Amino acid sequence: MNLGLSGDAAVVAASSSGLGKAAATALAREGADVVVNGRDEDRLDAAVADIREVADGEVVGHAADLTEKAEAEGLVQRAVEEFGDLDHLVTNAGGPPSKSFEETTDEEWYEAYDLLVMSTVRLVREAIPHLRDGGGSIVTSTSKSVKEAIDGLVLSNSVRMSVVGLEKTLSRELAPDVRVNAVMPGSHETDRMVDLVEQGVERGEYDSYEAGKAAWADDIPTGELGDPGEFGNVVAFLCSDRASFITGEAVMVDGGASRSNL
Repeated sequence: MNLGLSGDAAVVAASSSGLGKAAATALAREGADVVVNGRDEDRLDAAVADIREVADGEVVGHAADLTEKAEAEGLVQRAVEEFGDLDHLVTNAGGPPSKSFEETTDEEWYEAYDLLVMSTVRLVREAIPHLRDGGGSIVTSTSKSVKEAIDGLVLSNSVRMSVVGLEKTLSRELAPDVRVNAVMPGSHETDRMVDLVEQGVERGEYDSYEAGKAAWADDIPTGELGDPGEFGNVVAFLCSDRASFITGEAVMVDGGASRSNL
């Protein structure tokens, strides 16, 4: 399916690796001009090179720490400077530390809020004037923890819900000019997941990498970890006019792993 994204301009936050990179790749493959973002410049340069290999649009990298207000604003400004406008914003951030409630300090709560919520707030605030001009879209990438709490992830379970509350509110406040949706990924075979499985093999928890993958996918009805590329395709679809009647939704991308009814 041609998603009609050719010539559109997009910013994808935290996209130098993992699912953010998958989203940026899918948009670039569909012909969008994309600003890729990360904090590690070497990793960012490598991601830009990888994405350019499959891109039909322009791809540039912009290093920024999105917990810093000026740097978050600068990421949006870079897209406008490079491409003349902005049509799509994909917000994203790495996960906060894995801890129980009693282990988590006040400082870690504030850091998680800044990382997950305020980075989104700042990016959206800066992007709104440009997105309204062209009838654009926002996709917020969160986690299945929004729908179903995950043991040991009190920060993700709690704080990411604010992003979905923001997404739903924005879908009405910015309508009809801008569509706003959320995606909630489950376990995908990202570099981080590969590292976790390989560490398990080294510790003797799994006999092989394939056995470790199977263990991680044991409770996923589709029988396997998610393909990051397929996650990226969901993001690209939600950005496109093919999803013109979809806004205010929070879409699970987890192979059916969540047991939540809603």
